[in-house]
Amino acid sequence: MGTFHDGKGDLHGITVVLDTAGPRVYVGRCEEMTGEVAVLHDADVFDETPEKTKDDYLRRAAAFGVWKKHDRLVVSLSDVRSVRRLGDVSAG
Repeated sequence: MGTFHDGKGDLHGITVVLDTAGPRVYVGRCEEMTGEVAVLHDADVFDETPEKTKDDYLRRAAAFGVWKKHDRLVVSLSDVRSVRRLGDVSAG
């Protein structure tokens, strides 16, 4: 049985991590990804600080999930250096 959302991509409905080259990381349920943007639902945005790194945040997110701060986010993929499933992050 296939998905009812043909054409949305392999990550549709999966909680993903969009990591940027800068201090920001996005975590949310992937609606779709085009060549230019990613659309996330129920998303959180984290900005790294000297006290809490992106890795610290992602380990906690992998263990407990994220607190939704945005119903819907559109993220420019020009700012994103990697995309991965939150389930692939080790809760360590």
